[in-house]
Amino acid sequence: MSAIQDHDYLRLCAELATQLGISQSSARRRVELAANKTGAKDLMSRKEVATTLLADVENERLKGEHDQGQVLDRLLEAEPLDEKFMLED
Repeated sequence: MSAIQDHDYLRLCAELATQLGISQSSARRRVELAANKTGAKDLMSRKEVATTLLADVENERLKGEHDQGQVLDRLLEAEPLDEKFMLED
C-alpha cells in the first residue's frame, strides 16, 4: 500500500513527530496503527485519529507528563552505587 500524500495529513503527522521527538515515518506508523485499531479506513477518519493523538500528546505535555527534557534528566542521573565511579584515575 502506498503512503498517503495528503498535505494536511502529513502536516499532522509531522507535528506529532515533533511533539514526541520521533521521526515522521514513526509518527505516521503510530497514526496508522491507531487508525487500524479503531477501524478507520478513509483519509478523513485517519486525520481525526492523528488530531486526537496530537491533542493527547499536547495534554500530556501541559500536565507535565512525558516531558522529554525531564525524562532525559532522569535517565542521565547516576545510580547511588555509581556516583563515585571514575573511569580514569
